[in-house]
Amino acid sequence: MPNNHVEATRVKLIFNNEEVTVKLDDHSASRDFLTLLPLTLTLEDYSNTEKISDLPRKLSTIDAPSGIKPSVGDFTYYSPWGNLAIFYKNFGYAHGLIKLGHIESGIEKLTSMTGNFKVTIEKVTE
Repeated sequence: MPNNHVEATRVKLIFNNEEVTVKLDDHSASRDFLTLLPLTLTLEDYSNTEKISDLPRKLSTIDAPSGIKPSVGDFTYYSPWGNLAIFYKNFGYAHGLIKLGHIESGIEKLTSMTGNFKVTIEKVTE
């Protein structure tokens, strides 16, 4: 029987010859996100606070909290727009924002990127 849990599951963001590692939380939205991988997206800066990109489809939000107050390094899904949002600055509470995980290493690499850039997201295999 397959294990549907993402406990200790990590993904890596690959861009500009750099890698950023994200540890995923274990809930329906993060499990659904994993089904999209591998995935190549174009990230753009939003409000000098986060890097965002549309996802190919909306994620499951079953049992998701109504929103969160994101911190630096939070890897999130904004359900009203159906987009990925990776925070490099703290931000106030946002209704519909679901934390998928948190960046373990490399946030400074992501923060230093300017303009739109391509990123490939892959599951880390152990």
